[in-house]
Formats: sequence, C-alpha cells, structure tokens
Amino acid sequence: MSMLTPPGMGGKYRITGDKYPRMRRTGGHRRLVLAIIASAAALALIGWGTLQLIQVFTGGDKASAAAGTTQDCDHRTPEPGATPKPDHPRSLPKPAQITVNVFNATPRGGLAKKTADELKKRGFAIGEVGNATKQFDKKVKGTGILLGAKKAAGTAFPVLGTQLAGTEHRTDARTGGEVDLILGTRFKELAKKEDADKALAELAKPKPTSTSSAEKNC
Repeated sequence: MSMLTPPGMGGKYRITGDKYPRMRRTGGHRRLVLAIIASAAALALIGWGTLQLIQVFTGGDKASAAAGTTQDCDHRTPEPGATPKPDHPRSLPKPAQITVNVFNATPRGGLAKKTADELKKRGFAIGEVGNATKQFDKKVKGTGILLGAKKAAGTAFPVLGTQLAGTEHRTDARTGGEVDLILGTRFKELAKKEDADKALAELAKPKPTSTSSAEKNC
C-alpha cells in the first residue's frame, strides 16, 4: 500500500505510483481572446486613419483646383461683347510739366519756332528750338519723331502725341524729362486745338476693361 493511501482504504481506492493528476491552467485561452480583440481594434484604427488621410488629400486637390479656377478667372481673356467696367485713371503729366525741344528736320525755314510758339500757347514748356542735328536733318520722312528717355514712353509721349498725330516714338539714354519733337517731311501743322484737347481728355479717362460671362461665374 502506498504511503498516500489513507488508513483503512485498500483495494481499488488504493493510490499507487509516484505521478499525480494536475489542473490545466485556463489563462492561455483568455490571453488569446484579448490578443484577437486588440488586433481587430488595431486594424480598425489603421483603416480609419487611412480613410482620414484619403479625405485630407482629396480635399487638398479640390482646394488647389478651386484656387486654380480663381486664378484663371482673374487672368481670363475678355470675351467679345463683354460688359466694360472702369479701370483706375492713368497718371499722366500735365502739359506744363513737359519740356519740349522743337527741332526742324525739313528744308522749310521757321517751322520749329512756329510750332514751339503754338505748343507754348497750349500749355507746354518749351526748351531748345532750332534745326535738327545731322543725324536727323532731312532724314525724317514721316510727320515727326518724339525722342526722350525710356520713362517718357508711357508718360510724356502720349500727352505730347495728342498735339501731333502719326509721330514715331523713340527712346535714348538720356535721364532728363525733356522730350525732343523732331519735325519731319510730312509735317504740316499741329492738330487743331479743339481736337487735341478732346484727345487729351480721353487720354486721362479710365480705360474700360471687359467683364466676360465666365468672369461673372467665378
């Protein structure tokens, strides 16, 4: 009889051998369930984050497209028949702020002085008056040439050009604000004062810009 057999018990209740039954642990099954739940939650979180990133990038593309559309609207070429809208008035010098040198490049005598006197009556400041230099003398085939600094191209030239139609505009390296009016072979006289004043008034008005139907939709 084994030492583990209680006293008075024998036969089939007798315990023999040196191995004993052991209880199986149940913690492994619980950990497996928790691991599955954690994995599912992680996958759901990853999926949600991916969806958010897709929405962010999709929204960015839409915003860029909207910005590009706005930019296109700002630089759209006006359509024919579009509604004009006023622009800012041009900043141009007054005749008194423009000094004109009048030079005669024709064979007709006294033409420079006569023209200079008329320009003075119309409010222009007069500088030198005389014959043109050898560079231009008898070489100006048109009405005349307006010669000045680069900055005069958009300031003094348009104003002085209202007094004499058909002039050629040239610029040189001078830094002063004076403008040379070189009278050419086809020059007869200055424009009529009424016409010149009207042209000068139109020049100072705001230039209308067209608003197309596409711009209205922007």
